[in-house]
Amino acid sequence: MWTHKAWAGRFVPRSVAAGERLRAYAGWCNAVEGNTTFYATPARDTVSTWARQTGPDFRFVVKLPKVVTHERRLAGVEVEMRAFLDAIEPLGDRAVLWTQLPASFGPSDVDGLGRFLRRLPAGLRRAVEVRHPDFYAGSTSLLERALAGAAAEWVPFDTTVFFASPPVSEAEQDAWVKKPRLPRRTRALTDRPVVRYLGRDSVEETVEGWRPWTEVVAGWLREGRSPTIFLHTPDNDDAPELARRFHDDVRALVPGLDPLPEPEPVEPATLF
Repeated sequence: MWTHKAWAGRFVPRSVAAGERLRAYAGWCNAVEGNTTFYATPARDTVSTWARQTGPDFRFVVKLPKVVTHERRLAGVEVEMRAFLDAIEPLGDRAVLWTQLPASFGPSDVDGLGRFLRRLPAGLRRAVEVRHPDFYAGSTSLLERALAGAAAEWVPFDTTVFFASPPVSEAEQDAWVKKPRLPRRTRALTDRPVVRYLGRDSVEETVEGWRPWTEVVAGWLREGRSPTIFLHTPDNDDAPELARRFHDDVRALVPGLDPLPEPEPVEPATLF
């Protein structure tokens, strides 16, 4: 995500080599979604460079490979998971294993999910994102029991604000087709909740839509939890700036919350 083209020259210096852009991103935010790992398991050496570019408190929420979650649906994936876990080992306890499941993965598959999660190495944090609507209705407790048995978190993807009114741009239209329509869920199962939020092109609508989350996150912090929140918009062009604004809103409610790092200037200040 830190290589997003629209961020070059704005959040990340244009002069920074592709292999060093994470260091610049880490000046804006202290966590990142590892979405590229869904498409291919990275080389261990590559992951080692990620670890070197970030501080000890930086968090990586890394998505499990598509072959594991979508193609084989968590069954018969021992070889693929060994390769993946070996690749991300340099991240140590900064990594969260993010199991994002397809919309077709429903309540009848929960037993398999529980078995898969319990076989993961002890000490590795795990979080699960489901998209089948039944999990948000009558089968909520079924999934919660399976996750609790493996000390796993339920990752809500809040798209309620996004789907509140029709799309107004090409980026919104694309997201309208691809993103799931699910109820907002604000219950944490572990001490490390993970939330994904999708706003709109409009900054005002995006900010207004996250107001419920600032209260929820502030409450988690007061309980001693340590949440990770990811702020998205349809094109993600303003995401780092919005993430910092959200953090400021929460910090206004919890003054003891540490500030985010201060980003370095993107380009030198010069008249020529």
